[in-house]
Amino acid sequence: MNGEAMKTVKLAYGKLGLELPVPDDAQVIEPKHLEAMADEAGAVFAALRNPLGTPPLKDMVKATDTVSIVISDITRPTPNHKLVPWLLQELSHVPKAQFVIINGLGSHRANTREELIQMLGQEIVDTIRIENHDAFDDTKLVHVGRNTYGSEVFFNKTYVESTFKIVTGFIEPHFFAGFSGGPKGIQPGIAGIKTILDFHNAEMIGHPNSTWGLLEGNILQDSATQNCLMAKPHFMLNVTLNGAKEITAVFAGDVIQAHRVGCEFVRENAMYAVDAEFDIVITTNSGYPLDQNLYQTVKGMSAAALIVKKGGAILSASECSDGVPNHGNYAKILQMRETPEELLAMIEDPTFSMFDQWQVQVQSIIQLKADCYLFSLLDDETVLRAKFKPSHDLGVTLAEKLAQYGPHARVAVLPYGPLTIPYVKKP
Repeated sequence: MNGEAMKTVKLAYGKLGLELPVPDDAQVIEPKHLEAMADEAGAVFAALRNPLGTPPLKDMVKATDTVSIVISDITRPTPNHKLVPWLLQELSHVPKAQFVIINGLGSHRANTREELIQMLGQEIVDTIRIENHDAFDDTKLVHVGRNTYGSEVFFNKTYVESTFKIVTGFIEPHFFAGFSGGPKGIQPGIAGIKTILDFHNAEMIGHPNSTWGLLEGNILQDSATQNCLMAKPHFMLNVTLNGAKEITAVFAGDVIQAHRVGCEFVRENAMYAVDAEFDIVITTNSGYPLDQNLYQTVKGMSAAALIVKKGGAILSASECSDGVPNHGNYAKILQMRETPEELLAMIEDPTFSMFDQWQVQVQSIIQLKADCYLFSLLDDETVLRAKFKPSHDLGVTLAEKLAQYGPHARVAVLPYGPLTIPYVKKP
C-alpha cells in the first residue's frame, strides 16, 4: 500500500459526520444498508397487535392498570419519541395519569428536562409522569431476588410496583452482553448500583464468552436474563435501526422470545467476516448520540479491536461533546494507575470494586493489543490522562501510521463503529 491512490470515506462523527481520505485498498466495513420501513407506525402497531409469545398488547392491559414504560436514556438512539406515543395511542383506554415513563439510566447521570423533551417530545414530557431512575438511592429500589451468580438483585421500586410493565429499546451487537435490547433494558437499565456492580464485575467482563454477537454461553446475557425475569416485563417493544437511525424492523411480545428473534435478525445484518487482521483500523462510535462521551467511545474501539493485529493501531473519531463524562468513576479509575497493564491488574484483584470499572477493564485490554488514537473535541491533556494518544488530524495520523507499518499495511474502516461488528473468519 503506497498511500497515493486514495478514496474518501464519511465517518459518523457527531451530528454532521467527518470525511477522511483513506487508501484505495482499505476495506470499508459498513452495516448492510437496510431501508427504513415504509410505514414505521404501521409496522409498530402491527407488532403490538400480533406479538411473539404474548396476547396483543391492548388485550393484556386493563383500564385500571398502572403502566410503567421503561425507556433507554439519551446516550442511546432508541426512537423513544416515536415508540412511546405509539404505545400510548394503542393503550388509549388507560388514563394518562396511570402511566409512568422510567428513564433506564443504569448508573448514568439523570437527563435534564430539555434532554427528555429531545428524547420524547414536548407533549409527552408535559402530560406523562417521568422518573429518572436512580441506582444510588436505596429508598427508590426494591429487592427482587438473588441470581445463580450470587448477586442480590435490586430494581426500581416504581417499576416493580406497577401492575403492567413494558420495556422498550433497540437491538444491536453489544461488546460484552452479545446484544443490547431485551433483558438489558431492565438489567442494568433500572437496577440498583450494587446489582450493576455485580453485573459488571471483572470475572463477568473478562469471561471469554462475554463478547459481541454471542448469546449462548454468555454469562453477562444470562445474568441479565435471570435478573430481568425476577420482575419480568409483561411486554417488550424493541426495534432495529439503520445508520440513519431509521427503524428497519420491529420485535414485540415476550421479552425473551421476541428479543431472540430480533438478535438473529441483527446477527444476519450487522456481523461482518474478514479474512485476516489489519495493521490499522479506523473506527467511530456511530456518531450522535452514541459518541457524546469518551466512556461510550470504548465500544467503537472494542469493535475495532476484534480485527486489529497485536501491535497495530486503532484510530477513533468520536466527538465527545459531553466530555469524559464528568459523572461516574470512569475518569477517576483511569487515574488510579499509570499504565493499562497496572489498571487491569488492579481491576482483576477480587478486593477491588468500583462502578465503571468494567469500561476501564475493556479499554485496558484493547490498549494492551493496539496503540489507540482519539480524534475528538477533548483537549490533549484530557485525552492523555485517559491513556489515549490525541489526534489533531486523522488524515495526518493515518499517514504517520502508514509510514510506520510500510507499503503492505492493511487498513480497515468502520464508518459507523459498533453498528457493524467485524470478526476474523476461523481457518
